[in-house]
Amino acid sequence: MANNDAVAWRGLDRASLTRAYDNSGAVRDSAALVAGWRARSAAFRESKAGHILAYGAGSRQALDFYHCGAAGAPCLAFIHGGYWQRNAREDFTCMAEGPLGLGLDVALIGYTLAPEASLTRISEEVAAALRLLRQKIGLSRLVVAGWSAGGHLAALMTTLAADAADAALAVSGIFDLEPIAGTGLNDALRLTDGEVAELSPIRRLAPDGPPVSVIYGGAELPELCRQSADYHAARRALGLAGDLHVVPGADHFRVLGALIAPDGRIAREAARLAGL
Repeated sequence: MANNDAVAWRGLDRASLTRAYDNSGAVRDSAALVAGWRARSAAFRESKAGHILAYGAGSRQALDFYHCGAAGAPCLAFIHGGYWQRNAREDFTCMAEGPLGLGLDVALIGYTLAPEASLTRISEEVAAALRLLRQKIGLSRLVVAGWSAGGHLAALMTTLAADAADAALAVSGIFDLEPIAGTGLNDALRLTDGEVAELSPIRRLAPDGPPVSVIYGGAELPELCRQSADYHAARRALGLAGDLHVVPGADHFRVLGALIAPDGRIAREAARLAGL
C-alpha cells in the first residue's frame, strides 16, 4: 500500500480533502458528459426492449435486464456511480452497448440513495439485486461491475454477495471509506466507524475471493488513482487474482467511453472476466 500517500491525505483539512475527491469539480464539462449519457441511454431504451426485475418494494429497488440474443450468455451487472447519493440506473443504460456487442447480457442495478438510505442498506440492496439476478441467469457466469461509487459496491459484493458474483470489475472506485468520512460527502452518508470497517473493500479481503479487475483513468484525481492502486496492491499481497488497468488520458467521466465501445478496454476486460 502507498503509505506515503495515506499520510498525505490524513494531513488535509476537510475542505482540501473534499476537493481531493470532487470528481465533478475536477472535470469542467462533467455535467454535459452526464447529460450526454442520459440522452444516449434514453435513445437506447427506445431502440431495444429490456425487462424490469424488482428485488424490493422501493421505487429504485429494481434492475433493467437486456439480452444480447445468445442463449446461456454470461451477464454483466453494472452499478452506477454518484457517490451513493446521485444518479439512477436509467442514466447509464448506454453502458450496455459495448458488453451487449461482445456477447454479454447486461443488467443495470438501481438502489436507494443516501441520505434516504445508509451505505449499509445500499450495500444490502445491491446484494439482493445480484442474488435475484443469479436466480434468473442460472449457471451462466455473472460479472459484477461498477463505476465510481458503483466500483466500491462491485468490489464489496465479492464478499457480501460472493454466492452470486463470479468476478468483479471495479472502475474508478472507492475502496477505503475512511477518507470519505472526512469529506463533505459524509454529510449525506453519515458513515459510522463500523461502516468504514465493514464496508471498505480493502478491509474485507477474503483469501478465497473471486477475481477483481481494477481500472481507472490516467487523468483522474490523485486520490482516485491511489485508491485503485492501493486496493490492487493489497489484493496481490494476498495472492488474489485480478489485473490493474489504466486508460491513458481518461478522466473520471471519459473513462466510461472504454465500456460503451465494444473495442474499449473496459468492455474487453468484462468479456474476458465473463469467459468470452
